[in-house]
Order: sequence, then structure tokens, then C-alpha cells
Amino acid sequence: MSLSNLNVWDYVVNFIDILLVWFVIYKLLTIIRGTKAIQLLKGIFVIVIVKSLSNLFGFNTLGWLMAQVMNWGVLAILVIFQPELRRALEQLGRGKLFSRGTVPEENQQERLVEEILKASTYMAKRRIGALITIEKGTELGDYVETGIPLKSYISSELLINIFIPNTPLHDGAVILQNNQVAAAACYLPLSESPFISKELGTRHRAAIGMSEVTDSLTIVVSEETGGISVTKNGELYRDLNQESFRAMLTSELVVENIKTTSSGIWNWRGKKNG
Repeated sequence: MSLSNLNVWDYVVNFIDILLVWFVIYKLLTIIRGTKAIQLLKGIFVIVIVKSLSNLFGFNTLGWLMAQVMNWGVLAILVIFQPELRRALEQLGRGKLFSRGTVPEENQQERLVEEILKASTYMAKRRIGALITIEKGTELGDYVETGIPLKSYISSELLINIFIPNTPLHDGAVILQNNQVAAAACYLPLSESPFISKELGTRHRAAIGMSEVTDSLTIVVSEETGGISVTKNGELYRDLNQESFRAMLTSELVVENIKTTSSGIWNWRGKKNG
């Protein structure tokens, strides 16, 4: 084989090598997209930029401090990213490292809306308290692990049965994940906002808290009033009627409607934050 052929082959190998590296980086970013890890990754980039600028402008003290942060960064990453690393290793063991699951088809999402609407309406009429969180972009694996795993087909009958008073699973939240009932009796973070109405109970405070730390949609059925409320992005929309509730679920959960929704400004007639 001639020298020129060797050089061409080297170029081809290097090109394939670069493509593979970019593919792995892309897939890893896809896995952590929407999780808490992506925010921490941004923080690491900030530290690297500050370290570079401190070296450039001769800020010795700041440079030394950033160097110490980077030296201990590997240990910190292992601690901070522990849930994500564990989940990635589990997926690797199952041969699913590079799969996040396919987006549910529109008819599945429409069925999900109908099942949630049916269950919530039934429980509201009978003053059965309920707390249902629906995963969107941010993975809720950490919260799923606090409850009882179900991994069941979503149906209104199952949701209603879970929240019947004095049953083993009724106390806590149900989390819907990957078009399944992932777990019941889950613990959600309580909001510490001082602006929440005093008349709201633990369910509403947990729903608001969940919406403050994730992009999930959380539904609350009040056992005191029978009202249906929804939280999203730290906001509480109270006492929605059936039409408004259906419109909100459809807008947030059905892919086609998400693509055609323009600004995300909500026009429902619910009361906001009490």
C-alpha cells in the first residue's frame, strides 16, 4: 500500500473517530436533557470559562480557587450526578443506554387526557382527594423511587381506586411516566412560598413545590371543596371547570397542540394562586 493511500486511510479513520465522539456526546446530552444534571453541567462550563479568563488576565487568586474546584470536581460530579449515573449504568446493563423512549403517539396522548379527565371529574364529584403528577421534559425518577412502583396501564378506574380513602396507596402522589402509572404514594417537595393562600392544604403546596423544581404538570382534586386545580411553572390554577381543564390537558399533553400553541399564555378562567 502506498504512502498516499495510508494518508487517505488515516484521514478516513480520524473523520470516523470525530463523528463517533460527536455522536456519543450528542446522545449523552440527549439523556440528561431536561434533568437536573443539565443545570449542573452549565455550572461546570461557567467554572471552566472563569478559570480561563483568570489565567488570561492574571487573576492568580481566582485562578487558584478555580483550579481547586476543578481538581475536586471529579469527586463532586460522582456525588452530585449519582442518580443520573446510576440510571445510565442501569440502562447500559439493559442495552438501552442511548434510548430515551419514543414520544407517545397523538392518539395515546388523547386517551391519556380522557382517562385523567374522567378520573378527576369522578373524584371531584365525590370529594375524593387526589394528587397526580405527569412527567414532561424533566425526568421524575428520583420522586418515583419514593413511592410504590406500579408500572401499570393508565386507566381512570385505576386512578380512582388508588385514591379511595383508607387504602394503602391513597396517601401521596401518583406519578405518570412514559405513558404508564409509574408509582403511587410518592412524596413531592413542598413549596415554601409565602404567597400561597393559607386555605390551601398539603396537596396544593406539594403540587406547587413540584412545579417549582420540574416542568411537570400536577393535578390536585380537593377533598374539602371538590375543586380541580393544576400547577405548572410554579403557578396554581384553581377550580377549573371541565372545559377549561380539558383544554389545559390537551394543550400541555397532546403533541399536535403543543406544536401549534403560540405563546403558552393561558386563557383559562381559573383563579390564580388563591
